[in-house]
Amino acid sequence: MCGIVGYIGHGSAAPVLLEGLRRLEYRGYDSAGIALVQRRRLKVHKAAGRVEELRRRVGDDAPGSVGIAHTRWATHGEVTDANAHPHTDTSGRFAVVHNGIVENSDQLRAKLIADGVQLVSDTDTEALVHLIAARAEETDTLEAAVRAVLSSVEGTYGLVVLDSKRPDELVVARNGSPIVLGVGEGETFVASDVAALVRHTQQVVYLEDGEIATVRADAFRTSGRAQTVELSEEDYELGDAEDFMRKEMAEQPEAVRRALRGRLDPRFATAHLGGIRLDPRELRNVRRVKFLGCGSAYYAGQVGANLVEELARIPADAEPASEFRYRSPVIDSDTLYVAISQSGETLDTLAAVQELNRKGGRVIGAVNVVGSAVARECGSGVFLHAGPEVSVASTKAFTNMTVSFAMLALLLGRVRDLSAAGGARLVEGLRALPDQIQAVLDTDAEVAEVARRYAKAEHMFFIGRVRGWPVAREGAQKLKEISYLHAEAYQAAELKHGPLALIDRDMPSVVIVPNDELLTKNISTIEQIKARGGPVIAVTNATLPPGLVDAELRIPNNSPELDPILLTIPTQLFAYHLATALGRDIDKPRNLAKSVTVE
Repeated sequence: MCGIVGYIGHGSAAPVLLEGLRRLEYRGYDSAGIALVQRRRLKVHKAAGRVEELRRRVGDDAPGSVGIAHTRWATHGEVTDANAHPHTDTSGRFAVVHNGIVENSDQLRAKLIADGVQLVSDTDTEALVHLIAARAEETDTLEAAVRAVLSSVEGTYGLVVLDSKRPDELVVARNGSPIVLGVGEGETFVASDVAALVRHTQQVVYLEDGEIATVRADAFRTSGRAQTVELSEEDYELGDAEDFMRKEMAEQPEAVRRALRGRLDPRFATAHLGGIRLDPRELRNVRRVKFLGCGSAYYAGQVGANLVEELARIPADAEPASEFRYRSPVIDSDTLYVAISQSGETLDTLAAVQELNRKGGRVIGAVNVVGSAVARECGSGVFLHAGPEVSVASTKAFTNMTVSFAMLALLLGRVRDLSAAGGARLVEGLRALPDQIQAVLDTDAEVAEVARRYAKAEHMFFIGRVRGWPVAREGAQKLKEISYLHAEAYQAAELKHGPLALIDRDMPSVVIVPNDELLTKNISTIEQIKARGGPVIAVTNATLPPGLVDAELRIPNNSPELDPILLTIPTQLFAYHLATALGRDIDKPRNLAKSVTVE
């Protein structure tokens, strides 16, 4: 959420900044703005709405070789031009763009008002620019002014500050919200996400938390070293796809192949995950596994917990990272904590990792972005290899999370009591997944027809039991976030403890029915729903009694433990086609953001 782009060099800043904002649109935003230095004066443009509207107002040929730009996701104040970033001081000399939340902004704003400053927005960020402008009168450098102001700020920030009287430098700062520098030839780029940089350079430097730096066209000084990112601008382009969610669903077979490549060991019927840096003795000493994530990452963690308990016979569970640090958790040295985040910048997950590190917990990361905050804070873990995921609704990253957790469970199982034959069965099952996922994707037309049939529903249940329960939760999440249809997930056995009262002919239920030992129980659940007139859509690889359900979304057979991975794919397609039938903006659902860097 929110996006930052900055440029300082000898080229034209406006096209770099506007194109950078376009590449950050996927993060979610409601307004955009840009500040350029023109003849030592600031020229600021803002627009509530899309980046394209800002582009029309600015024009790609606007003069200036230094500038900053921003896409805002509202936290303080409504969506208006005045509340959009960049914010400037009263004199119009300084400009600031900011991601994060200033938690003591009310006190800072009150002090400014008492000092006679006229505030023109409702934002927390505006307080920062006025304070920096005042402190700049008392300090020798802009960096010193920024450092002094930030010492009194409570909260999180990714910050870029521009002084039109010093057009040869930008000051950047980070605390809990990402800032990355791009290193060019005689030019330097600043962004909150490498997506805005890869068109211009693959050499990047990530700022550490608490770091403040002055950036010039040909120089900067930070604690980090430049590293090469193996991404290109084509990775962030749609190609022939209608939207990024469609593109990313189609990329899942290849993404899973990347996740598996070099990690399966048929000889010893196990998996190799070198990034976790635990030898067999240390793995055997793990007595519990806890997965921590938010949203889809949390549901992937539930799939992982089930896999660990089934294959390794170790107690395991998943918990929202947003709750973990606030309940004063007991940190056990025998527990392996797994922090899950597609972006690697999810603030709640990062804070949970920091809490674990403070208390001596053993934590590994499962992230999709090399060099991200969670990856650096953990120091070890599993790289997801999903490739850039742009759509707000996670598909391929979720799938690669669950595949990675299957390998972790296999590894833990094989150092314990999982037999070689059992391990070999899982290895073959994992190898079969890419082609089987493609087979499910090939049922797209059939799923689309079912989705259109139920597109007029106002409410929907997603029902699952044990292996199917996290699949139901993720399926309901997908439908809610991109179709805006109210969807609720329930454990199958809980229906009769209240929710059955809501079942009628206008309340469809998507029931997750794996072909496992609980098949008869799931059939009984379907019969209870049908007895009350409720339509049922079964997501299944089982043979169901004729006429039992109103529609079936089919998957191939694999090892039962791996069924949740395949069962998720039809729910992605179902949500996609239902949202399309309703005319929703698939990649930019209202009120949501891809990378959640605020609490």
